[in-house]
Amino acid sequence: MAALKDRLRADLTQAMRAKDEVRKATLRMVLAAIGTEEVAGSQARELTDDEITVVLTREAKRRREAAEAFRTGGRPDSAGQEDSEAAVIAEYLPQPLTDAELDEIVVAAIAEAGAESPRDMGRVMKIVQPKVLGRVEGAKVAAAVKSRLS
Repeated sequence: MAALKDRLRADLTQAMRAKDEVRKATLRMVLAAIGTEEVAGSQARELTDDEITVVLTREAKRRREAAEAFRTGGRPDSAGQEDSEAAVIAEYLPQPLTDAELDEIVVAAIAEAGAESPRDMGRVMKIVQPKVLGRVEGAKVAAAVKSRLS
């Protein structure tokens, strides 16, 4: 059983008791996304904490993108709602990596893979991705790897 999912459920119950509408709605949405992911595919199964972290990362990214779209569209009230939801989700994600920490991981992965050119980017990404899971966006990782290999 995933400890993170249990924590989300317990926090949902607590938010319902506290009548915290934003937290309650956000946690329900996250638990629904996890449930959808669990039944997706050919066989229903319980997600691990790492898989739940991937779902949380995806949902947080969606909220940030939606907030940006609302700001661009001149709807600051809706952007604020999305920012609030993203903040709730962020509480359940691991601490983000600093640029220096990411660079250190990328350098070690390049050495481990024996990468020398941008053509080796895939091998390096396979090493780096599990180490940074949920702590930094994939595009930022790709950019860091690409800059080191160029």
